[in-house]
Amino acid sequence: MGPGSGIYKFILVLHLLAVIAGFGPTILAPAFGAQAKARKGREGLAISEATFSVLSKYAEWIIYSVPIFGILLIMVSDGAIRFSDLWITLSFTLYIVALGLVHAVHYKNLKRMNVLMAELAAGPPPGAGGGGPPPQVAELEQRGKQVALVGTVLNLILVAIVFLMVWQPR
Repeated sequence: MGPGSGIYKFILVLHLLAVIAGFGPTILAPAFGAQAKARKGREGLAISEATFSVLSKYAEWIIYSVPIFGILLIMVSDGAIRFSDLWITLSFTLYIVALGLVHAVHYKNLKRMNVLMAELAAGPPPGAGGGGPPPQVAELEQRGKQVALVGTVLNLILVAIVFLMVWQPR
């Protein structure tokens, strides 16, 4: 087979399509977050929930297929690409770190933010008076900062992986 074969090229197309379809929504998620924040209330909640749904129900599963296609590419490369190549090792390591960040930190913050937004959209509880913003606002702001930081790190990891795949240091 090898990199010039039809099967290699077909798997490469699937690999690239998975990268585009899986990581594309994650790169655009901050724009949707900004739209949700600008609209607030039920409209903002709907945008936030829809974004999280796309990320966790569709993009996530497509992202899981990316290394599968990568492994298949290595297997059909006839030794042109090896698991021991530096760029392969670093790419897999960064991918695993990114998945760890997503599941340990990022998704938990996004889920909690949706809960807080739903509470705010429902209005104040009966008998709640007092001045100042509801406590959910402060937590939303804090979690929003964490989401922005982790999202930036995840995007930088993605850029690093793309650089590794283009330059392929051995």
